[in-house]
Amino acid sequence: MANDWFQFRRFLVRQDRCAMKVGTDGVLLGAWAPLDGGTPVLDIGAGTGIVSLVAAQRLERDMCGMGKCITAIELDSDASVQASDNFAASPWKKHMECLNVDVNKFECGFHFGTILCNPPYFRNSLRCPDSSRNSARHGDDLSFEDLAACVSRLLETAGLFSAILPSDSVPTFIRAFALNALYPVRRTDVCTVAGKPPKRTLLAFSHVPSSCAGNLLVLTGTDGKVSDEYVSLVKNIYLNF
Repeated sequence: MANDWFQFRRFLVRQDRCAMKVGTDGVLLGAWAPLDGGTPVLDIGAGTGIVSLVAAQRLERDMCGMGKCITAIELDSDASVQASDNFAASPWKKHMECLNVDVNKFECGFHFGTILCNPPYFRNSLRCPDSSRNSARHGDDLSFEDLAACVSRLLETAGLFSAILPSDSVPTFIRAFALNALYPVRRTDVCTVAGKPPKRTLLAFSHVPSSCAGNLLVLTGTDGKVSDEYVSLVKNIYLNF
């Protein structure tokens, strides 16, 4: 059973009210995503709020003197309350908010320079008895096509959208976003262990087509040691790195 809380270097994440607990995916996305400190950030499907909190830590200096500049939206009411509580307990509470809203119905008076999402990804797979966990894990409530349409509507012309997803879903994901005039500009395939096929892929999209720079991130070597590249990416986030 997962702990009810997870202590990071600069903040604490409570997760007893969330179907999906803190995991490596959210930390990787928050640490890897290209961020523009001069523009507002949107986190679609906040869960515990981990992606937003990692982004806030990275943007700490840029947020000085600004109001609410990181907005998270979460469909599940319990998770929304938990993310809000986690934000309120963080050093960046003045700059963060979580709204209990469906992204398909979300409207605001401006566009976002950065949009982040750790999307539902178990499509057409067996469901568990917990309906909240199903919504967080499955893509039925928010398809790739729906997500792409929302991102296209909410993203600034020069903005970037970043996501993490299973590597075998990448072709379908890219096609869905291309139909909404969003194109991959940065890609990192993630291998849990050196020599194994990638299990996760980090992608950044733009409205402006360009060549897509790609690289491989190996988390641990065959000797079980954490890689220098992984340590460099997350050492300021995790407590014991």
